[in-house]
Amino acid sequence: MGDFTALREEMIEQQIAARGLDDPALLAAFRAVPREEFVSADYAQYAYQDSPLPIESGQTISQPYIVALTIYAAGIKAGDKVLEVGAGSGYAAAVIGQIAGEVIAIERHHKLVEAAQERMARLGYDNVCIVEGDGTLGWPEEAPFDAIVAAASGSHVPPSWIAQLKPGGRIVMPLGEPHGVQSLVKVTKALDGTLKLEDLGGVRFVPLIGAEGFAP
Repeated sequence: MGDFTALREEMIEQQIAARGLDDPALLAAFRAVPREEFVSADYAQYAYQDSPLPIESGQTISQPYIVALTIYAAGIKAGDKVLEVGAGSGYAAAVIGQIAGEVIAIERHHKLVEAAQERMARLGYDNVCIVEGDGTLGWPEEAPFDAIVAAASGSHVPPSWIAQLKPGGRIVMPLGEPHGVQSLVKVTKALDGTLKLEDLGGVRFVPLIGAEGFAP
């Protein structure tokens, strides 16, 4: 445990804070969540490397910096209600839950849903709810959301997400074709419903699958 604590601190300082994401609440959230618990035992020793790692169902856990950049760009703050699409192992949702008031995280792979639900219960992250479904449709029964973040790349912003976003809310997601370089974008919904888009740089993510995304 001591070794993981030191590795976690090194990751926070060198991969996140040193790249300009030095918000105290953000760094505290990363300190509070043990990334080694969100990968298989075979990969635990690599949990704090500056890279994505494979998880079950052919998916990945994102590079820590990209998780941090997504949370930072989305402007997530205390009391916010956040929707995460593509929960995977649940790591990003757990980190977001250290800042936000409530997190709904959608995952379409049943095996990942069960594993992430078990982790949340075991680690005591009571404000994070992992649900199974088509993330491209959002989660209307819990809308509206202050922020929506996605760990999968679409060709466009799903209309359901825009509809479920509060005025003044933010969406951060990758846009682009599968199996290539995509752009991480921030979409802000103005009070009059108009959208402002900012490009945050190149990323690589799995495709966003669903009714308002790519076909399986």
